[in-house]
Amino acid sequence: MNNFFGMLARMKYINRWGLMRNTNNENIAEHSLQVAIIAHALAVIGNVRLKKNLNAEHIAMMGIMHDTSEIITGDLPTPIKYYAPEIRDAYKKVEYIAANQLLSEIPEDMRDAYRDILIEDESEEWKYVKAADKLSAYIKCMEEKNTGNTDFSKAETAIEQALEDMNMEEVRIFMDEFLSSYTMTLDEINKQN
Repeated sequence: MNNFFGMLARMKYINRWGLMRNTNNENIAEHSLQVAIIAHALAVIGNVRLKKNLNAEHIAMMGIMHDTSEIITGDLPTPIKYYAPEIRDAYKKVEYIAANQLLSEIPEDMRDAYRDILIEDESEEWKYVKAADKLSAYIKCMEEKNTGNTDFSKAETAIEQALEDMNMEEVRIFMDEFLSSYTMTLDEINKQN
């Protein structure tokens, strides 16, 4: 029995932002799609504007899979995950074990095709996924704030600083050119066109 795809289907049951009051709940399936879209955009920006040679489609696939270990572990809220270095390091190990458990659910002859999109490493490609993950979280904070929910204000400030600290030109371009439309209504977007 190969359970990998059945396990992935469970992404829709893992909610994010468990310690926060949400006006709109978000699960890891929804989040992962947004991360994939943004990661792809960052790679395209890198290729087109900064003359890099990135595989945008591969990076997008990594974005889709970046939180799959949470099917097994659940979503550990960021304040807990980064409360102490010992917790952060232990959770990284748990995520690695969970990702390898998922990989073991794939038939052996297919594992190589999934290994580098399931197992996070320090590669250049993962840097784009991490940036997209932060941008997705930042957008969530913007959207919540836009509805009047101030619970996300401190998170928004911290994530904005983390994005700045990444020092990625692609992130700056994305934020400058695309971010404002995330809090616009459809009528406002259409009016601009």
